[in-house]
Parts: sequence; structure tokens; C-alpha cells
Amino acid sequence: MLIEDLVYRIVFDSRGNKTVECEVHSAEFVASAIAPAGASTGTEEAVVKDVSFIEEVQDKVSKALVGMSVFDQYEIDRTLREIDGTQNFSEIGGNFAITASLAIAKLASQILGIPLYMYVGGAFASELPYPLGNVIGGGAHAKGSTSIQEFLVIPVGAKNFLNAQYANALTHKEIRKEFDKRGIFAAKGDEGAWAAQITDEEAFEIIKAAIERVESETGIKMRMGIDVAATELWNGKEYVYRDKKLTTDGQIAYMAELADRYNLLFIEDPLHENDFEGFAELTKAVSCMVCGDDIFVTNINRIKKGIELSSANTVLIKPNQIGTLTDTFRAVKLSKDNGYEVVVSHRSGETEDETIAHLAVAFNATLIKTGVVGGERIAKLNELIRIESEMEHASMVKIRRL
Repeated sequence: MLIEDLVYRIVFDSRGNKTVECEVHSAEFVASAIAPAGASTGTEEAVVKDVSFIEEVQDKVSKALVGMSVFDQYEIDRTLREIDGTQNFSEIGGNFAITASLAIAKLASQILGIPLYMYVGGAFASELPYPLGNVIGGGAHAKGSTSIQEFLVIPVGAKNFLNAQYANALTHKEIRKEFDKRGIFAAKGDEGAWAAQITDEEAFEIIKAAIERVESETGIKMRMGIDVAATELWNGKEYVYRDKKLTTDGQIAYMAELADRYNLLFIEDPLHENDFEGFAELTKAVSCMVCGDDIFVTNINRIKKGIELSSANTVLIKPNQIGTLTDTFRAVKLSKDNGYEVVVSHRSGETEDETIAHLAVAFNATLIKTGVVGGERIAKLNELIRIESEMEHASMVKIRRL
């Protein structure tokens, strides 16, 4: 079946900013995808083209893709790169490219009558990722709150995805109660995480108290993680926190100390986006998942460099960072072939699009990072519950670094 029509329209993300949706048609079938947007972004990410160029981009993309086979994803994505002509989608925009790429994959799965996770991952895709939930936020997501951008929880003891999300949601509620108990005012940041004028250490202690109650009530073991977003703290010479400044060696030592003191399972972007050597040093020093986001930006060339230098052991996967489903798949395959774990992630400016829920299953990701509350986050979490209920032999993925 052939692509008969491709249309872009302007819609809004969870921050109320304009973003782009792509809708594709073939016979009576229609599918669409929406581009999210990040707040703390890597400098090597695919370029986000302003939506004011929508007519110009639509003309180029629709002329190139209409008439192509819906099922030839590789050629579709190659064509998107060809009409752009740059390494970073600066001509047509990574946001326009990824929405077309994903919408066509969704259309193909719809025509075949199979879920997207099966179309991308094959008939044997049967494991669900654990939800990595942002419960206290600061940094670029909530100015004036903690220096560390995200404090995360992982319900590692959950036997199924429904209970895993329940444990994360309950933790989010218990943290609010803990704030109230301590007389601390808390609002919500971009991703629905609590934001308050507290220190990083206070955030850890508040979460620790909350998960102890959740574990007692549910019997589900919880672990903590962090997204430092260290590029946002780096001034070119040192890492600037609200209460201290650290050299690179000091930052590595501080991260290792936090990993040990709070039994962290996951540390994302602990050093700035070009410190491959620092990442490697920390990875050797700790036993948890050391995850690269800004340093890798779902880009196989940067992931290759990380593999060569033993930087990190986990890769964050964000399709809109690279611009096509094919390139996303290549980044996942390269990572997994070299022993890295994969975490599929949302962006802080999200939409109701649920595609990454399917990709997390298709890629056999260890974790899916998509918040805890908020309609745009719940869209992915509820979709994973649906996927789980439809599978005959669903199980949770094995976390290697427990």
C-alpha cells in the first residue's frame, strides 16, 4: 500500500508551546504522530525547526514521500535525510522528520492489524520496561528548586506494569504528604514532579521516607535514581550548585558518594555532554546504571565514541533527538550489541502521543522514563498497561544492575 497523503498541522505540547503533528493516509487508514520538545537539550540533537515553516516543509516532505510504500521504513527514512541534506536535520527540522517517520510506521502497523510494538520489535516482543518516575524536580524543569534536575523512583519489585505504575503514583502522593508534614510548600514542575525550595540532600531524605511507606504498604521494593543534567551546571570550569562548586574530580566523587549513600540504581548525565573520560571514570567507580542523554543524543557516532572509551553503561533513547525511526533503531542496536542497557524517554514538553510506550517494548528497554502523573505522561503509562493486558505471555524485563 502507498502513502496517499501527508499533512502537517500545528498543535500544542504540555507547556502550551506550539509543536507539529504529522498525519498520513493510505486508503481508509490514517495515523499520526506529534513531536515533543525538551528543556535541557544536547547541543548535538537534531534541530527543531520553527513551526512557522510548516507549509514550506510540508511541500518538500509530501512531494518526496507520497507514492512510496508504507512498509518501506528504511527507504522512507533515507528519503527524509536526502531531502534535508544535512547531518542534523537543520533544513526540514528533526521535529518534522520524526513525526513523519513515526506516523508512517504507525500507519503500517494499523494496515497490518498488529500493534506498533510488534511491527517494530517482532512477534517475540513480550517484556515490559519498568517505569522510571520523576517525583521531585529542579534544574531547567523547575527554577529555584533543587540543583539536580530530577529525582527518580523505580519500582524494581513490581511483578507487572500495572503494579509498577501504582507504586510510582503512590510514591508521588506520599512525597506530597511528606512535604506537608515538614511544612514545605511544593508546586509541580514541567513533568508533574514536585518542586520546592529545598536542597538536593533534603530531596533524597524526603523520597527515602516516602518510599519506605510505599514499600510497607505495597510490598514492592523501590529504588532511587537521579538525572543530574550536569551540562546545565557546568560553567566551563566547574559544576555550580546552589551551595557548592565542584571540579570534575569533585563531581565524580560526589556522584559516587550519592550512589553509595542512597543506593542509587540510576544516574543520568552526571557530567557535562562532552566529558566522555569523566563518564568512564564514574562508570568504573559505581555499580549502578550510568546513563548518557546529552552526551549521546541517540546518535550512533557519539554512542560509538562512548563505547570505545567505556563511557557509561546505559543509553537514553529519544527518537526526536535523531529524527527518524531507522536511526533510533540503529542507536538501540548498537547500544545493546555492546552490552549497554536502553532507556526510552519522553521530553519535558510532551504530548498525548503514546508512541514511545510501543517503542520501549519493541526495543526491549530496561526502563521507560515518562513521568508519573499528568495526562501527557499517563498516556504512555496507560498504553503500556493496555499492551500488557493484550499480551499472552507478558513479563517485566530483567534489570541487570540490581
